[in-house]
Amino acid sequence: MKRVLKIILFTILTPIALLALYLFAAWGLSRITVSAEPSGDNNIPMYILTNGVHTDLVVPVRSAQIDWSKSVLFENTIGRDTAAQWIAFGWGDKGFYLETPTWADLKFSTAFKAATGLSTAAIHATYYRNLREGNDCIRTSIDSAKYARLIAYIQESFRRDANGQILHIVTNANYGRSDAFYEAKGSYSLFHTCNTWANNGLKACGQRACLWTPFDKGIFYQYGK
Repeated sequence: MKRVLKIILFTILTPIALLALYLFAAWGLSRITVSAEPSGDNNIPMYILTNGVHTDLVVPVRSAQIDWSKSVLFENTIGRDTAAQWIAFGWGDKGFYLETPTWADLKFSTAFKAATGLSTAAIHATYYRNLREGNDCIRTSIDSAKYARLIAYIQESFRRDANGQILHIVTNANYGRSDAFYEAKGSYSLFHTCNTWANNGLKACGQRACLWTPFDKGIFYQYGK
């Protein structure tokens, strides 16, 4: 009987202990700052945006270095608003993006695959005419050399066809009239989330970031200090 009780306790307590360890690591490592690299002329604005769960990196649609609308086409969105000035990029689990419009729609299979890295990824690109700074939208700036590194990071995240073109996902799961989904490299997991991708993007272009974070709160903690 004691052996059975030990097995039951172990079965119950082990997941709780692992979850507590994960949350403690997420909190602790997100408080460790990766400092921004010294910059020259920070003449390119960008935003860090969250919907409360998921972080996007937002950059100008057009600059001297790139016109994103030539590859991430306006025509892939419902609204086809060519007057948009900003484009937000987010990376995440394809199943969450396309099959889970609300938390009520979340399936165990989707959550399990996402948590364990068994599913594929997608990039969610959203066009905006303007953005308003606030607790969920932080404006910063970057110089052209570092922006080139961010461009490379984002471009490298897309999966491409044999001709080097990014792969648009045709779906009715759009969040609104100004967004579209694209096939992405990698896979989502508890240790590499949408926010980890955004945080790594900030590191890639020499901006302030967390040592590691699976949550948006870590990134916004760094920029709220």
